[in-house]
Amino acid sequence: MKLLKFISLLLIFFLTSFKAFGAVSSFVDDIDVPKNSDKGQNSPSGITFNPDGTRMFIAGFSANRVIQYTLSTPFDISEATFLTNSFCNIGGEALDGTNIEFNSDGTKFFLTDMGDDDVEIYSLTTAYDISTCVSQGNKSFTLDSSPNLRAITFSNDGKNIYLLDRASNGHVFQYSLSSPYDLSNETLVKNFSPSGGGLIANGGDVRGIKFSSDGSKMYITTGEGDTINEYSLSTPFNLAGTVTYVGSYNTSEELTQVWGITFNTDGSKMFIMDYDTDKSSDVHEYNLSCGFGVVKCIDPTANKDDVASAESQSEAAKKLIQHTTYPVLNRMEWLRRNSNRLNLTNQNIKFQFNNEILNSLTEELIPLYFSNNNSSDLNQNSSWSFWSEGTISIGKIGDTSNSSSKDINTSAITFGADKRSEDNIMRGIALRFGSDDVDVGDLGSALDMSSFSLTFYESKPKGGERFTDHLLGLSFINSDLLNNSGSTSTDGERYGEQLYGSLSLRDTFSKNKLNFTPKIKINYGITHFGEYTETGAAGLNLKFEDQYIGNFTSSIGASLDNTYELKIGSLIPYFDFEYYADMSPSSQQKFSYESDGSAYTFKNINNATHNIIGGIGFDLISNNGLTLMTKYTRDQAKDSKNDNFVIALDYKNSQRSLYSMTFQDSLAKLSHNKELDNFQINLDSHYELFDKDPDYGLFIKLLSVN
Repeated sequence: MKLLKFISLLLIFFLTSFKAFGAVSSFVDDIDVPKNSDKGQNSPSGITFNPDGTRMFIAGFSANRVIQYTLSTPFDISEATFLTNSFCNIGGEALDGTNIEFNSDGTKFFLTDMGDDDVEIYSLTTAYDISTCVSQGNKSFTLDSSPNLRAITFSNDGKNIYLLDRASNGHVFQYSLSSPYDLSNETLVKNFSPSGGGLIANGGDVRGIKFSSDGSKMYITTGEGDTINEYSLSTPFNLAGTVTYVGSYNTSEELTQVWGITFNTDGSKMFIMDYDTDKSSDVHEYNLSCGFGVVKCIDPTANKDDVASAESQSEAAKKLIQHTTYPVLNRMEWLRRNSNRLNLTNQNIKFQFNNEILNSLTEELIPLYFSNNNSSDLNQNSSWSFWSEGTISIGKIGDTSNSSSKDINTSAITFGADKRSEDNIMRGIALRFGSDDVDVGDLGSALDMSSFSLTFYESKPKGGERFTDHLLGLSFINSDLLNNSGSTSTDGERYGEQLYGSLSLRDTFSKNKLNFTPKIKINYGITHFGEYTETGAAGLNLKFEDQYIGNFTSSIGASLDNTYELKIGSLIPYFDFEYYADMSPSSQQKFSYESDGSAYTFKNINNATHNIIGGIGFDLISNNGLTLMTKYTRDQAKDSKNDNFVIALDYKNSQRSLYSMTFQDSLAKLSHNKELDNFQINLDSHYELFDKDPDYGLFIKLLSVN
């Protein structure tokens, strides 16, 4: 008897454990749908909500009407109020309206007519108010030879329609539409036969269909066995890809005739329609411990947008080091290259063409370098020189088999000051304020990262024409993250710190005025992102742990330049070549669902890459105060390339007067700065060159220089 009792307890444990693992949903509440005599439904079958959950709609195949409720608490059926005299009469069009779906703005709804095996179309003069319905006819689709149409649903963008046909053990027909929610021109994508779903595989009575908000999961209800069968899709909303049966949830403890299925926006709640006329409870509400987790939580590591969002943070951190160190290194190289010139000012206008996997345009603008003492020479004991660099870039990284595409918009401005000491060492400090905006995928996920960087740098002679350039800096990062799964989104705010440095060695060999400069450079750094928890969607909120991202790159290369003395000044053409190896260790990000603690890890984020960089350009320094510099650079990797074109122009007609002009996209800017009688006058103007209704402006600033 003791052994039998032990075995019984063991079986109960395993059964209850399997139930808890196999179905993470829990029953919450149910309500009765009024019957025909009360302008309701005797056989309710379809259910859906408006996006904010304040209205609920029910279709059925016995009363020839679609009815609606108002909910004082969104997606809480216990707060539902039946609108007795506010319904849509479908008796003239649909014999058995089993399922209802709306378009994205609620101005249309679609009804599956089981009697005629077609889709009825209705327009609404008031969005999501079915009492204003007007029939727009119907649409027949090519289904099984003996169809029995049960349910309908759409992809988030309305460009795909899915029809559930009971015939031949059940089929799901996916059609693509030429225009969202326009059924006039359809193309068959896939005739999918569900398998592995328990009773479905054995001829179960399929009745309802629905997708998760991100399209990674599909749910099909069956009348025989009252199950909800869950499937995962390798490609969101695409049944032509790999569709895997995950498992089923049995509703027989609460329902006897399961039919329609729907969710709230974040998937934390599920609603099932019980059409059995022998029971009075018809709408059933469930809580899900994680978003759309009827059987199993959505795996974020299999979602291309989620992977791309994690990659974006790591990529942005590594790019931040590159974008922060380049202006300082360029400044030191430019000063050494022009160390014998009296005018050490230059103004850069940089246009960058960026192509990573897909060709896209990036424009980078570096508007201004200036010195507060234009007569100073690097070889003299000079006062501090000030410079600034601004950057705007637009680019795109294409999608891969694991990650969605990324549209990148970066803008920054760097302010610097440096001074040569008596031992011929040039030391300086630079401040950078940057912003990176990354749009991920097609659903609206995004990263908005702002940063503040402080860099200390030094250029030290090692005898002759040999120099070591070294910099060390610290960045503070604040990121706003948006994770959009389609019909719902989550938000997060994350803080981080970054320590970085760069060390380069240059040695110049000269013959006459020809200079050959081999150089070695090492960049290093580490970034720490703090933990954060998403908000906005209870069922989909993720909690991210601390993340550390290492950065180590090395390069070896050389530059060649020559000086030609002209009547108007000096011309210095030059050529750069560099092999660049990113040997940074791959990072990982651990995270979990806040609701139930299910843990996941993004692994091997950003593997090492190898690049070859070549550049060619020239400096023209005229005797009348005009300085011109141009440079073209190609950064080539295995799967990407970056083309950069730089043009620099500066003119000083006196020690106290500066003219400058910059171009950014179609925006032209003209500036004039002048010192007059202890006052500094700044005049700035801008004008849109190509807009039909151009934006323009004028700004004048007067400052005392005492």
